[in-house]
Parts: sequence; C-alpha cells; structure tokens
Amino acid sequence: MGLVEFIEGPAFWFALAVFVAGALWRFVGIIRIGHKPDLAPPKGSAGWGWIRGNLRHFFPRGLFAERTWMHVLGGYAFHLGLFAVMFFAAPHVDFIRERLIGVGWPALPRWGFIIAAEIAFAGLIVLWVRRFSDPVMRLISDWDDHVGSWLTFLVMLTGCLALERAHVSLRALHMGLVELWLIYFPFSRLMHAFTFMLSRGATGASYGRKGMTL
Repeated sequence: MGLVEFIEGPAFWFALAVFVAGALWRFVGIIRIGHKPDLAPPKGSAGWGWIRGNLRHFFPRGLFAERTWMHVLGGYAFHLGLFAVMFFAAPHVDFIRERLIGVGWPALPRWGFIIAAEIAFAGLIVLWVRRFSDPVMRLISDWDDHVGSWLTFLVMLTGCLALERAHVSLRALHMGLVELWLIYFPFSRLMHAFTFMLSRGATGASYGRKGMTL
C-alpha cells in the first residue's frame, strides 16, 4: 500500500471515526450537564422559547447591527460558501457517493464552485482579521481560534489547488489536512458548528419559560 492509498484509505476512516466518536462524546457531555430545576411556575413556553432562541440569533438586533455588520457579513459568507464547497463541489459529491453513502446529487458547475470558494475565502479572512484587529475579539481569542482558522484555510486552499491541477500529491496533501481537521474538530471550538443550536436553544428555553422574549 502506497502513501496515497494509505491517506485515502485507513487514515481517512480513522480520522472519520475519531470525528464521530469525539462529536458524540461532546454531545453526551453537554446533555449530561443538565440544569438546575426551576421551581418558579412557568409563565411561557420553553419549547417555543427554544425555537425562538435559535431563530432570533441569526440576525443581530438593530442596536448592534451597525457595529457588527462586518462580522455578520463575514460569518455568513464563510459558512454558506464553505457549505456549498463541501457538499456541492463535484469531487466531494463523487467522494460521498462512492466512498460514504452510495447516493449523490447534482454538483455545482465549475464557475459555481469558484464563486462559492471565493466567497468562503473572503469570509474566513474577514473573520480572522477582525479576530486580531478588534480589541474585544483579540482579548477573548486564544490559540484554538487561530489554529482552527488556519487549518480550515489550508484545507480549503489545498482543495482548490488539487482541483485545479489534478495532481496526486496535491490531492494526498489535501486529504491529509482534511483528516487532521476531522481529528481536531470535535476537541476545539470548531465544534460550535453543531453545538450552537444547543446553547442558543437552552437560553431561549429558559427565557421562554419565564415569559421573556429575546
């Protein structure tokens, strides 16, 4: 077995297993934390508060929108662009169909992939620059935030280079970084991609039970 076959075979399955196990471990740990019983009589719906807590935080309130518009714009650009690249780039669609679930779907045309990748790169760069240029963001950021940003950037960059040149070594480098990203993901703040609904929902449910609105 050559290096490329190892990276695209056993190494990938190991990284995917660590990713799934780590993510489940984080979810179970969060759920097991539980919450203190609220002895006050409910004044509203916790269920509706959970839903509202998630939906309401997708857009900033008018009071903060002017100060956070760059963060919001960069965040949506990066996350939507990355989602499109991850699940609708032709090589990824083929990989998911052939190696994972056996089912595929229409892929982005080449021009669509280029636009989505550029949007994702622009959003990620804006978020990272704001992280060290904004005084508040700089204080609350640590090495984990920067490692996650740079690792994601390298995964995206090598993926674009591998697609453009169709070179085996570039593809192996991209896959190796993807596997490192998968292993790092559940033990870092990148996990917020899955846990944000839990945190927002818990806050919304607490406020909703008390009859408060977010």
